[in-house]
Amino acid sequence: MRHVVVITVVLGLAVTACGHPAATGPTTGGKTTGSEATVVGTTAVGRGATPGAGASSAATPSARDLGCPAPTCAFHAGAGAYFTCTSGGGGACFHFGPPCTPTDACMFDPADRSYKQCAKPVEGSCHQWGAACAPASKCMFSPQDGYHHRCEDVSGGTCKRYGAFCAP
Repeated sequence: MRHVVVITVVLGLAVTACGHPAATGPTTGGKTTGSEATVVGTTAVGRGATPGAGASSAATPSARDLGCPAPTCAFHAGAGAYFTCTSGGGGACFHFGPPCTPTDACMFDPADRSYKQCAKPVEGSCHQWGAACAPASKCMFSPQDGYHHRCEDVSGGTCKRYGAFCAP
């Protein structure tokens, strides 16, 4: 039971730190239907609420050190396509989501092991290649070790010298 309380508090802090989307559906008029989750121990103080109006005047714990996940679009070597990376680190993606296309459409071509501009992206893969390119972030997939590294020397869509790991 103790771990449930700890998880609830951590999730409450994550929502506080990262924000929560505005409710867009109908309200229940203060009644609960049994499907709503309640986080115990958090208050609205510091988020625009007035103390005394149903909120505690005690300060809520700060969650500045919690990271807010920002999904990226990463190359998956096994599938030869790009997918949303929902969790990664150390040059690798641990959890992949749906197919995606990098914002600059500069994609890794596994056939010739280089980066090229994709003129026709479809479901995370490219159906028509263009000229050589390099991602704006310089974070490139290395076919030698299967990890993403910061490229220190880009030439013709390939990396001549890899540096440290980077977030895919």
